[in-house]
Amino acid sequence: MHPNERLGRLPTNWTSNYIYAVVFSSFCVMMGLLWDIMWHMSIGRDGLFAPPHVVIYVGAVVSGLFSAYQILKLTFTKNHPGRAQAVPFWGVFYGPLGAMFCVWGALAMLTSAPFDDWWHNTYGLDVQILTPPHTILAIGIMTVQFGAMVGVLALQNQYRNQTVSEITGGNRRLLLLKWLFAISAGLLLMMLYTLLSESMGMRESHHSSYYITAAIIFPFYLLAVGRGSMLRWPITAITGIYMIGMLVPSWILPYFPATPRLGPVLNPITHYQPFLFPVVLIIPALALDWLMHRVELPANGKRKLNDWVLALLYAVVFMVVLLAVQWPFGDFLLTSPFAHNGFFLSNSWSYDSPPDWEYRYAFAPWNIESATDFWISFGKALLYATLSARVGLLWGNWMKRVAR
Repeated sequence: MHPNERLGRLPTNWTSNYIYAVVFSSFCVMMGLLWDIMWHMSIGRDGLFAPPHVVIYVGAVVSGLFSAYQILKLTFTKNHPGRAQAVPFWGVFYGPLGAMFCVWGALAMLTSAPFDDWWHNTYGLDVQILTPPHTILAIGIMTVQFGAMVGVLALQNQYRNQTVSEITGGNRRLLLLKWLFAISAGLLLMMLYTLLSESMGMRESHHSSYYITAAIIFPFYLLAVGRGSMLRWPITAITGIYMIGMLVPSWILPYFPATPRLGPVLNPITHYQPFLFPVVLIIPALALDWLMHRVELPANGKRKLNDWVLALLYAVVFMVVLLAVQWPFGDFLLTSPFAHNGFFLSNSWSYDSPPDWEYRYAFAPWNIESATDFWISFGKALLYATLSARVGLLWGNWMKRVAR
């Protein structure tokens, strides 16, 4: 056996350069994307090489180049120690599964750039997040971010079935891989929420559609990465990274000047407007982690409950805690004067929105429904959450087996 094939002894360029590069790329892409959203809210029209776009392109190029190099090196170096664990592609190329995803994602992102510029020149300013070019960009971003997760998983999972004595000397590296996976999973969660933000803002927090959307997406993703991670409190850590990542740019950018460059200017701002305060997922995450510690620990080598029962249990706990947290917090964000500041971000208002709108700090009639309608829809949300959780647990089982 080649010495580099032993556990924890893969080549430096496999573990350090490639993995660090793709996780860094995911970070660049998300920071650039959030900056771009705040740019549109504050300045309006941007160009192909506007600063936020450049940050996104850097993420795409770094991810694509490092991943392509890894693939080409494994393809043309037949005695490379990592080739035995590589994934064949088209019968010609060999590379880590994560690198394959990153290359395709980077190509999609770079393809979307001239398409987006043409779209702006033809149709003007976007009125929604998911325009056709933005959809291609979003698919590319998520593919790159998923590739980063898979790349880390392939290394982390080598330790999964090892005893403490067997990984002596590799503990520091294992801890690093655990947190790299949490960071990459948190960045992808940021992307998911950004795509959902138009229907999951504070103004929608008293409507059942808010909780139906949450039920479809979040149990699936959180339970998958929670089962795939090797951290003690994985879902809490991942949602904590998501919340910090969403909030810090919105806390910093408003200190920088920004003036609208595209009319009509209904709100003459002078500084960047922050993005919205994200869904407080960290509290339901704590509940899920706490529950996982009590119901998923093997008893006599067998899981205490089957995954369908677990899915129902997790779904009910997640949705009930989310409702208990987000309903009053959404009310606080929208209506309380204590939330209209740079910390809770409720004072954010784009340059093309009239500042005297009657529902700026109140729930609009179309975002309120009767108690009967709400609870009927919430019951449906529990069903959706159960199915979502079951698929998430299944995907999490796959994540635990990723080795290439």
